[in-house]
Amino acid sequence: MTKDTHNSTLGGATTGLPGLDAVLDGIQTGDSIVWGVDNIEDYAHLVRPYEEAARHSGKKVVYFRFARHDPLFDSGAPIKIHHINPAAGFERFVREIHQVLEECEPGTVYIFDSLSSLADVWFSDQALGNFFILTSPRLFELQALTYFAIERDRHSIHAMEPIRRTTQFFLEVFTQEKKFYVRPIKVQYRSEDVMDTLHEEQSNGEFTPVEESATLAQILSTTRWPRLQRSRRAGYWEGLCNEMDRLLSEKVARRHSRAEESALLGRIRNAFRVHRSGIALLAEKWLTLEDFQAIRQRMIGIGSIGGKALGMLVARGILRDKAPDIAAKLEVHDSFFVGAEVFVTFLVRNGIWWIRERQISGEGTPEELEEGKRRIHEGQFSSDLLRQLEGMLDYFGERPCIVRSSSILEDARGNAFSGKYESVFLANHGSREERLAALLDAIRQVYASVLDPDAILYRKARNLLDSEERMALLIMRVSGRQRDTYYFPQAAGVGLSYNPWSWHPDIDPDAGVARLVFGLGTRAVDRADDDYTRLVSLSAPLRRPEASMDEQRDHSQRRMDVLDTESRDLVSRPVEELMPVCGDFPVRYFVDVDSHGHPWVTFDRLIRDTSVIPDLHKMLDVLEVEYEAPVDIEFTINFLDPETYAINLLQCRTFQVRKHTPTNSIPRKLTGGTPLLEARGAVIGLGREIPIHDIIYVPTKFYAALAEQDRYGVARLIESLAQEHDPTRNLVLIGPGRWGTGMPSLGIPVRAGRIALACAVCEIVAMHAGLIPDVSLGTHFFNDLVEHDLLYLACFPDKPGNSLNEEWLLAAPSMTPRDVPLAECVRLVDMASTHVILTADAFQQTAAIVLPDSSV
Repeated sequence: MTKDTHNSTLGGATTGLPGLDAVLDGIQTGDSIVWGVDNIEDYAHLVRPYEEAARHSGKKVVYFRFARHDPLFDSGAPIKIHHINPAAGFERFVREIHQVLEECEPGTVYIFDSLSSLADVWFSDQALGNFFILTSPRLFELQALTYFAIERDRHSIHAMEPIRRTTQFFLEVFTQEKKFYVRPIKVQYRSEDVMDTLHEEQSNGEFTPVEESATLAQILSTTRWPRLQRSRRAGYWEGLCNEMDRLLSEKVARRHSRAEESALLGRIRNAFRVHRSGIALLAEKWLTLEDFQAIRQRMIGIGSIGGKALGMLVARGILRDKAPDIAAKLEVHDSFFVGAEVFVTFLVRNGIWWIRERQISGEGTPEELEEGKRRIHEGQFSSDLLRQLEGMLDYFGERPCIVRSSSILEDARGNAFSGKYESVFLANHGSREERLAALLDAIRQVYASVLDPDAILYRKARNLLDSEERMALLIMRVSGRQRDTYYFPQAAGVGLSYNPWSWHPDIDPDAGVARLVFGLGTRAVDRADDDYTRLVSLSAPLRRPEASMDEQRDHSQRRMDVLDTESRDLVSRPVEELMPVCGDFPVRYFVDVDSHGHPWVTFDRLIRDTSVIPDLHKMLDVLEVEYEAPVDIEFTINFLDPETYAINLLQCRTFQVRKHTPTNSIPRKLTGGTPLLEARGAVIGLGREIPIHDIIYVPTKFYAALAEQDRYGVARLIESLAQEHDPTRNLVLIGPGRWGTGMPSLGIPVRAGRIALACAVCEIVAMHAGLIPDVSLGTHFFNDLVEHDLLYLACFPDKPGNSLNEEWLLAAPSMTPRDVPLAECVRLVDMASTHVILTADAFQQTAAIVLPDSSV
């Protein structure tokens, strides 16, 4: 059939629900409309207005009664009812149905019982699909309008594929909390922008799109997406999962054996390779057989789901049991998991396995590394995997998702791999082919990050090169909703159950800290070098690091990260520009307006007038107790109405920090000597008193005069000197602006993993007017500093209690080889003979490097 042929037959057809007609851009005579339902009552809710509207317009209505479910109409209904027995056989049933069709006049309106009952009688999904292929096209030719129903998530592709391919409309129905939802899956030749978009029926008869991710996930997560069903030839894995399904069915019927459940759970854990994870004991304690069944129903491929996915699920399992009040506020996750065996197969089939092995062993060349990355970016996937990924995209519809790394070693105790592997946002807009191509590119990008030199260096530093490392993927719905052409959550952040920076005596480090941003959380986990975030001590939430109101305003967030669904890019926009599209939520919780009418992100009302901060405090406290270590979480916050909010717990892992204690926090007060450096106000890390053997110093005036490319050269030189440094000698790095920045105009773009042998880094705040150090708690750069036990200092030379003896550092001989480019900008000073001491007090927020009087 062609679009022109179809449009030539109108006839005033309707669903009897004008709001639904508007969503579907009208239905037309000849249409077959298939409803995917959970129960016959939902189908009946749609059938009644459809039948009444047809009769009132003078149409003949025919009802085919053949199922065991309750009849849709009683015998007294003013319509023609045909009783046909499918038990008489497929061929006779088809003939009798078609005989009625031929006897009725064109334009008749038909209603069928649930098609699922045919599969029950014929013991065949394939027969059901064949019946639809024989019947629906003839109904189109007869200009008939027809309703069918089928039970959702019950049938195989042998039934569903022929039905979806042949029908003009396929729509899913959901009911939850007395609300009725419709989701168009196929709308042939009609308004395709509504496809895969959930619509809620309103009291006035309108059907409005559901935009909030929390509501979408709550409803859709209950479905088992049939397209993810694996081949029946998958062998051991499928057999094991079938055992799991059987035992859980017996458990519901109270006929199962606890011993058998325990034994099967152990085998399931092994199949998912939980024992390889760094949080194996937590997973064994908190993930039930039901949890693994839920994972499998949303899994593509087989094998481990990786550390990041396990951490997220374990944290949710802990809160489910230990803090049900918090768990009730969590946004339901409807994530998908791509098993680690998919990664291994991809490497093997695309000729990358041995290239990776040589890189890990140190035998590989830079040219081989680039060749490995090229093969990954050009690599191909199996047709079976592509079908499953297409099914996942159909599930999400045109709603953004993120492809996140979840390797076996990731987020383990002592090995966070913070920022070492990629995560890729997808706007997920466009045709199905375009969306699939973007998804495959994102998967390849994550896979390619395994060959990143920093990731390999990180593994080497932790003696993990010989450990099994396989990359699973966690594909998550992006939290938030569409606003104009932008998609973003209302707020996001990072939470640490231990606060390593006590900027005021009122702050209890053990209460934790949160780093909040307006919009996407990329500004919370990556250093937003052109902006600031809000740090919230969970023991003194309104106690800010900034002293004055002017400082608070100057150091507030000015830009927010969002997904632009038109350009399909992750972009940064001024908060003021996006304020007009934020009318759907109580923006006052996040943003104040100053006396000039300019928006100012403060989060003050969120902190003061809601229970968000107490909830985060409790969540972190509960998780730390069960992890038996400080934890680091990522989250989003979305208000569904002015009083109700959902927290989406995206990630949980151990926070690799050593807590302050009376014995390690307060060094003795030094007497005598001349300060080489004094810092007050941002001291993060364990208090210490140690001799300093070497200093790498970058003079501000030299660095500020450099071109951007040369500033990258300075960073590479510092990294080279630091990596070659004798680890038995204490090294301090001192230089202007933000270290680890991505913007050389604001500081020195070193990589944390490349300066790991240093014992302290000090940011000199004298490079840029108005620039303060970014105490980026929770970012990937900061987490790397913490993992390496680097002390972080900030020195404000123009403020009381701060000083830098630049004259002495410039006069001291430099050990940097003179023939090295940029050597004058990177001064390596040997301090061993001067007996210099570094003392740092994290409680008092003071630090100093003191020269003995004899060396001044």
